[in-house]
Amino acid sequence: MKLLVTRPEPGAQATAARLAALGHEPMLLPCLSISPLTPRLPEHPAALVVTSGHAVPALPPRLHDVPVFCVGDATATKLRAAGFIRVESAQGDADDLFRLIAARHLPGLHVLAVGERHGLALLARLRGAGITAIRRKVYAVAPLRALPAGISAALRAGELDAALFYSAETARSFTRLQPPGTAAMAAYVLSGNVAKGLTGLPWARIHVALAPTEADLMALLA
Repeated sequence: MKLLVTRPEPGAQATAARLAALGHEPMLLPCLSISPLTPRLPEHPAALVVTSGHAVPALPPRLHDVPVFCVGDATATKLRAAGFIRVESAQGDADDLFRLIAARHLPGLHVLAVGERHGLALLARLRGAGITAIRRKVYAVAPLRALPAGISAALRAGELDAALFYSAETARSFTRLQPPGTAAMAAYVLSGNVAKGLTGLPWARIHVALAPTEADLMALLA
């Protein structure tokens, strides 16, 4: 299949390589650009909460021995590669992450290291559960403003079979561009929450991964 990959870099390139290895023809359209920030983080938090691998580059080495709760295994791998030694993955989505943190209920301050406009609902849930938490923006997110001419032409000509979506924000960014030709395409999404971001467009079908992992998303393409 000829597949549109909408996730941001550097993940887009890695996904394209996996798709090519499976015999597909990927076309890259990163719908978001990610820029690390230099946040002011507490000296001695009880735990870090990470909802995306995009947060990892902004986290300083002095926090490497702090417990980290993260949303999934891919982010856990990035955290360990960066030097964090006490990483626990929720192996799912934001709901699973909340349940993991609530179950551990560590005393002290939990710092949500998130992107702009991210983590507000999780912060409210943690505080509602009696967990001391604050939110810090560690990366900036900028949506794509216009479709590149080549991508627009390929969509309009019906050259693409499907598109892949890894996050609700990416799905919403793609939808805002009002791309042509989606009624004849399938969408492959990481979770039901991601699928909600596509409701403003017509699709031939939306396929949701059995679990919110790239392996499960790729399994849909087999």
